[in-house]
Amino acid sequence: MTHSTLASLLVSILAYAPPVALAALGGVLSERAGVINIGLEGMMRFGAFFGAWGALATGSAWWGLGAGAAAGLASGALLAALALWARADQIVAGVAVNLLALGVVTFLLEWALGADGGITGPVPMLPALALGPLGRLPAVATGAMLLLPAAAGLFLRATPWGLRWRAVGENPRAVAAAGASVVRLRGAAVLASGALAGLGGALLPLALLGRFEDRMPAGQGFIALAAVVFGKWTPLGALGAAIFFAGSEGLQIELSSGGAGLASSIPRGFFLALPYLLTLLALAGFVGKAVPPAADGVPWDPEGR
Repeated sequence: MTHSTLASLLVSILAYAPPVALAALGGVLSERAGVINIGLEGMMRFGAFFGAWGALATGSAWWGLGAGAAAGLASGALLAALALWARADQIVAGVAVNLLALGVVTFLLEWALGADGGITGPVPMLPALALGPLGRLPAVATGAMLLLPAAAGLFLRATPWGLRWRAVGENPRAVAAAGASVVRLRGAAVLASGALAGLGGALLPLALLGRFEDRMPAGQGFIALAAVVFGKWTPLGALGAAIFFAGSEGLQIELSSGGAGLASSIPRGFFLALPYLLTLLALAGFVGKAVPPAADGVPWDPEGR
């Protein structure tokens, strides 16, 4: 690759990584507290739709970003209600959130926005740096991607609340014996997880594409789940995994747009599948070495032993 191609690939990685990185960070926070969040895909979908809708309604991408985070927070509250208060199976509850997002957003897209072909018109976008032939760099999204995982890692390791957060995912009975509420701690983790996933979803129309498409987030929530495992349930590890998977996305864009050499002889469908293929290969060689929090996915029963 030439220097310009490498620079363009780097810009693509920094542009496409933030949605997955923020959703993966949400997954880390939830699972660190002992709640598996399979609903990241649905939370990102809610965030993407309401982010676009909010931006269209107010004319401001910032209000749209807040609407996307609020939609993710609401879907996180639903997951918390199902998994913590109703004590439903966490996997089933997460799947329910995904299915709800699929149906509700499809209905609202046609009823409220009248989107033709499942695509909205152009929406206001967040500020970006114009880098000439290298493209656009969404500065807000990239900054959030770099700062929030570092802040979350510091929170989990260096604050009393963060230490309780981690402890409730390892030994919730000890946390309860110390006088803290397991349900409240886990509920706060799931709410934070939903808000971050919604924020990541909102970046898709507001920082990358400038429109909402019915296929959003197109599996990126599941890639975020893979990044949680690949990153060993740590904020910075999940960030690194998200950047790795975004690298495959950027490579797909660079090769498929090259139109010459090796790229011209490979079907375009291969490039579209490349990020997901690398996700599977990475997990196939790595998942056996990753150890989740001891109480991850274990329902809290205050009367159990």
